Amino acid sequence: MIRATGLTLRRGPKVLLENTDFVINPGERVGMVGKNGAGKSSLFALLQGRLDADAGTVFVPAGWRIASVEQEISDNGQPAREFVIDGDTHLRAIQAERASTPDSNGHRIAELEAALIEADAWSAPSRAEQLLAGLGFSPDQWMRPVNSFSGGWQMRLALARALMAPSELLLLDEPTNHLDLDAMLWLERWLGAYDGIILLISHDTEFLDAVAKTILHFDQGKLVRYRGGYEDFLTQRAERIRLSHLAWDRQTRETARLQSFIDRFKAKATKAKQAQSRVKALARMEVLAPLHAESGIDIRIPTPNSMPDPLLVLDKLSTGYTDDHGNARVVLRDVQLMVRGGDRIGVLGVNGAGKSTLIKTLAEELPVLAGERRASKGLEIGYFAQHQLDMLDLDSTPLQHLMRLAPQTREQELRNYLGGFGFNGDMVNSKVAPMSGGEKARLALSLIVWQKPNLLLLDEPSNHLDVDTREALATALAEFGGSVLLVSHDRHLLRTTVDNFWIVADGQVQEFDGDLEDYRDWLTARSASARAEARTDAQGGSTEGSGIDRKAQRRQEAEERQRLAVLRKPLDSKLKKLEAGMEAASKRLHELNTLIADPDFYSDARRDERLKVLEEHGELTKKHGLQEEDWLALQEELESIVGS
Repeated sequence: MIRATGLTLRRGPKVLLENTDFVINPGERVGMVGKNGAGKSSLFALLQGRLDADAGTVFVPAGWRIASVEQEISDNGQPAREFVIDGDTHLRAIQAERASTPDSNGHRIAELEAALIEADAWSAPSRAEQLLAGLGFSPDQWMRPVNSFSGGWQMRLALARALMAPSELLLLDEPTNHLDLDAMLWLERWLGAYDGIILLISHDTEFLDAVAKTILHFDQGKLVRYRGGYEDFLTQRAERIRLSHLAWDRQTRETARLQSFIDRFKAKATKAKQAQSRVKALARMEVLAPLHAESGIDIRIPTPNSMPDPLLVLDKLSTGYTDDHGNARVVLRDVQLMVRGGDRIGVLGVNGAGKSTLIKTLAEELPVLAGERRASKGLEIGYFAQHQLDMLDLDSTPLQHLMRLAPQTREQELRNYLGGFGFNGDMVNSKVAPMSGGEKARLALSLIVWQKPNLLLLDEPSNHLDVDTREALATALAEFGGSVLLVSHDRHLLRTTVDNFWIVADGQVQEFDGDLEDYRDWLTARSASARAEARTDAQGGSTEGSGIDRKAQRRQEAEERQRLAVLRKPLDSKLKKLEAGMEAASKRLHELNTLIADPDFYSDARRDERLKVLEEHGELTKKHGLQEEDWLALQEELESIVGS
């Protein structure tokens, strides 16, 4: 196990941890949560021996192998697969010694050959390829040089390299930052099968909740342990805050405001799965409103001055890039869609499909290559993407940035506005240059929404934001009165913010009639179809004109269907029972959520009932998460049978 006693950790004059103790047991999957700058990454550096404790001790068993993701990759021309295999340094050391050992030293060669077998040397290429495939690399990319990939794809390679390394302790600091949704789902399943200790830092709350079974929270210089996943942590901590009456008046006002909004939204929501999914997400936000109120970040997006309808019409639009030679490279073609006033649209698709290309075209940062982009009179776009951070004046302060946009507005009003985005006190007069990525993102977003856009185009707005700021952004977008187009791999943000989805795939953009669970199933089916096509191609394609006995072929096909049915039957039975259990758990969770949402639930007279309900809620949430993992595993088994 890992044990810390009397641990004190400082960075400069700032105390991160002071005289704190904690224990992490073998096999635990631990989520590390806390505000930006709380000390999460510093604790990782301490465990890796790159940082010394200022006081106290941290014990990590001698001989434990620690795997982590390299944040920087030097210019590397070796093939991607070999780069990933290099993560297994023990294997590489044996291979290097075997290559340099002369044939005359038969005894040592025999020892090295045995060591290679023990290290699974012969399966190393296929293991590396499985990691690459899971993280979104196609077979034709496996042997491409590392330095031919973009920065985001190089970080995927670094993640694959860390997963390749045999380890007892796996440290993951924001592993999903460069992953799309299907790669994230694959990583969740991979981590579920890992048998060592996982320490995970992630601002993606759904990913954190899916992986972590214990939470360590950086809270006022201490590490506080919570049982269960991230949702359990939120519920337990919200209860602590309520019972201590911390900022009770403000919490009550925040809860009432959200309740009023949710009631209005429910009245307008259709029976579409997306809208119902959003109702549930908003109800969760209401329950946790006191926790969000404590964070000190209270983002409010101003109401637009006008709302034309429709805002934008895309008529047989084709878009893409123009290369250095002036040739058009079409990424999306024949797009026939409309953005109406009040639309809230999530844009789905794997990395590289063209999501950002679509958003840039709507924002007029890319040209229309064919067709039309028709904007209504009065359209006001607020566009946020990561490159907006590079446009900030590093030598200016947040207040100076805002004063340039609103020179006639009173300074106190500007200060109050920036305070909602977390820039309080002296921070409004601090230069931008030394700020963290999350602080810069908050500032860029504040400047965009100050101008009261009626259409927000948001391309990964939650990257770099800590959990508290993500929750504040989700609340603000949920209440925003304009239209939203959102590209994000943050599933909680999507559930809370959007009512409908567009899907970008194969050079097309289509409306998607479903929610995020349907999208997960769509990805699974698409992957299975691609593998089936690949097998058909490998077997020589069509059998027309081949002279095969059609009667014999039909008999073989019938036998194959019967074989698959026999294999599927026990799995289908398990799946049916599991789905019944999941439905029962969901129904009970809904009942508990209704109880928790009742203000009277927090009266002193119901204290004993409250503790029992919260404990049951935590256990049931954990059980439901495990059921979902089992469901995914069964689906994979069924898919493998069909694809075998």
